[in-house]
Amino acid sequence: MTKIETREQYEWALDRIETLVNDVSEEMPENDPRKMEFCLLSNLVADYSDEHFDLGAPTLQECIKERMFELGLSQKDVAGILGTSQSRISDLISGKCNPTFELARNICRNLGIPPAVVLGL
Repeated sequence: MTKIETREQYEWALDRIETLVNDVSEEMPENDPRKMEFCLLSNLVADYSDEHFDLGAPTLQECIKERMFELGLSQKDVAGILGTSQSRISDLISGKCNPTFELARNICRNLGIPPAVVLGL
């Protein structure tokens, strides 16, 4: 098999990977048949997933919410970090407004969100 063509093949490969995952380790030699099968199936599944389940690029709103969750921050905390008002952050998260150039720069620098996401590229 050089490519997963159907959903059934995809499901089979996922089941097989789940079976192999407990038998394979980093310490195994590269030519171990179980490790080879695991790696090949993982790559095939990844390719199928990329083709059929593309989630698209994250939005600025999603990234800000995720970063807030990761860092345990409130909107008030984020407003302080970014030097703006809590209502501005609320509007930004709800998609009611876009960041100014200065706010966009602060989002990149202080929250570590890539410029392409901040600019919607």
